Amino acid sequence: MSELVQVTRRDGVLIAAVNNPPVNALSPGVPEGLLAAVREAAADDAIHAVVILGTGRTFIAGADIREFARIVSGEAPPLNLAALLEEIESSAKPVIMAIHGSALGGGLETAMAGHYRVAVASAQVGQPEVKLGLIPGAGGTQRLPRLAGVEQAMRMCALGEPVTAADALACGIVDRIVEGDLLEGALAFAAERPAVRRTRELQEKLLDATQSEQLAETFRTECGRKLRGQSAPLAALDAIAATARLSFADGIAYERELFDACLRGAQSRAMIHVFFGERTVAKIPFLPKETATLPVRRAAVVGAGTMGGGIAMCFANAGIPVLLKDTTQPALDRGMATIRRNYEASVRKGRLAAAQAEQRLALITPTVQYDGFGEADIAVEAVFEEMKLKQQIFRDLDRAMRPGAILATNTSTLDIDFIAAVTSRPKFVVGTHFFSPANVMRLLEVVRGKDTSPAVIATAMELAKPLKKIAVLSGNCFGFIGNRMFGPYREQAVSLVEEGATAQQVDEALTSWGMAMGPLAVGDLAGLDVSWRVRQEALRLRRPHLEPKTFEDVLYELGRYGQKSSLGWYRYDENRRATADPEVEHLVREYAAVQGIAQRTFTSQEIVERVLYALINEGARLLEEGIALRSVDIDIVYVNGYGCPAWRGGPMHYAGAVGLAKVLEGVRKFHDELGPAWKPAPLLEQLAREGKTFEQWSR
Repeated sequence: MSELVQVTRRDGVLIAAVNNPPVNALSPGVPEGLLAAVREAAADDAIHAVVILGTGRTFIAGADIREFARIVSGEAPPLNLAALLEEIESSAKPVIMAIHGSALGGGLETAMAGHYRVAVASAQVGQPEVKLGLIPGAGGTQRLPRLAGVEQAMRMCALGEPVTAADALACGIVDRIVEGDLLEGALAFAAERPAVRRTRELQEKLLDATQSEQLAETFRTECGRKLRGQSAPLAALDAIAATARLSFADGIAYERELFDACLRGAQSRAMIHVFFGERTVAKIPFLPKETATLPVRRAAVVGAGTMGGGIAMCFANAGIPVLLKDTTQPALDRGMATIRRNYEASVRKGRLAAAQAEQRLALITPTVQYDGFGEADIAVEAVFEEMKLKQQIFRDLDRAMRPGAILATNTSTLDIDFIAAVTSRPKFVVGTHFFSPANVMRLLEVVRGKDTSPAVIATAMELAKPLKKIAVLSGNCFGFIGNRMFGPYREQAVSLVEEGATAQQVDEALTSWGMAMGPLAVGDLAGLDVSWRVRQEALRLRRPHLEPKTFEDVLYELGRYGQKSSLGWYRYDENRRATADPEVEHLVREYAAVQGIAQRTFTSQEIVERVLYALINEGARLLEEGIALRSVDIDIVYVNGYGCPAWRGGPMHYAGAVGLAKVLEGVRKFHDELGPAWKPAPLLEQLAREGKTFEQWSR
């Protein structure tokens, strides 16, 4: 018997408890241990039923994802979980799965191989494999429609969202909700001596081929809208639709074929890279594990605009009382009104109970004074992106905050050290760059200055967890990781339009590649006046090879600020829906003629290579300079803050998928054609020469 599965007996029931902390993953040894327990029960006449449950905080959260990479590389044999589960399902004695916590992915597949399922009310079940670019590979696409129906199975497998125990009971996945102790409830169920009921033999909820295909087509349309570009959801739908025409055994074989294709595909590799990357970025190599963090029990935010209000909501959502300051009462009132509307919208959409919204709103105290700031453990400045203004606020905060409190700036580009220099506590100054809308976006760039203490860095990184953010540590430079790279990315997008492409063509090429928005549409969303000010600061700092003027400056000078003014690269209606503006095309061709810019046509592939290779080349420079610790840090920034699709893995992972030799060839070509801004980063040249990827490089 595997040590990962502990067996006891009680009242004629064999109890098999999975004990593989922290989440009882289906690591090698767990499925085999469960099978051995069922076989042991079959050989013992004193046993009339089997109960399988998990120890600790959950049932079985899913497969051991680390095994997937080992299988693809050939280091481990392919999983054969489906065969093990089918043998468990073949037991002549009833097998009852007792679920608490989560039964996800392989965990739910294991549960469905049992003859019955009981669960506590707080449990959830799901097939989220699509979030790793995979489909269920151990019978999930064949058993789930037999229990829950084809439509529910398609929804769960293609969209990947879990369901509550109550919903699982309603649709037939779970047979009983247990009140009180789970094991006692499972044993009581077993005492009823239920007959063996094998999921694979159920047929009542399956549909005919026409009905299944109609449902699949409906979900394909939904997946095209919600999960654009992803292949795994479509494969899951195909596997489920096959229940209408294939036997269970043939359906299992078809599912396995589709699963293997996904597992060995680029999308799964990218999404698994992101999955582990979101955990890797929390590990800071130069911070000792014993580094103590500072308590954050109360917070303060300066600036009640869009960013400041969103940041205040982040603290309130985490249960942390927060002061929200602005200079005038009308500005403060507008900010609080926006916060209230945001909470009301969450209540309308069913994401939050009305009482919860009021509780969170009550944690935000508006003020036009610094009174009370002395009680806060951290203050976050979130005002206009202007150095003198920020420095003045930090002087005020330095006086208002108690010794040892953290002073954080939400600046997206400015030098942290210049801000820290006006205070008496540079060790306690740190950048906390939230992304708009701050109460929604998951990314938090933590920026360390030259004097920021290890304890403050550790505290800022740890604070991300209750705020439900993914924190990535950045060194201090203009734009940090995200905006430093975003500059060349957007500069090339603008240059492409100047050289003959249309704004729509550029944006559509990037959204077809997978980006959530095109680079020019992003400029309109953020505000071309904001972009202009950032460019002026970059010019002041003499960023190398930055053009002194671009066509986007012309749009700014004409008052075309983007969505806020209804005119930018595009024209916007009252609902901020964009349409192409012929006036922009006229203006840019006129500008190109005056500037002597040669005109040509571009393919979508040329556009994608030009903007993404600029992004990758700049990312290589960030690694060389130590601004980013690892290439995965860059990838996580771009997936969570800039709309890069997880199924591409982020720009640096994508570069490895393309091949760094090919990327370097493209960069050199652009260098020859377009000038010194395209000088290849030495690290890119080195890794291409060595046949390595950015992920294989370490400092």
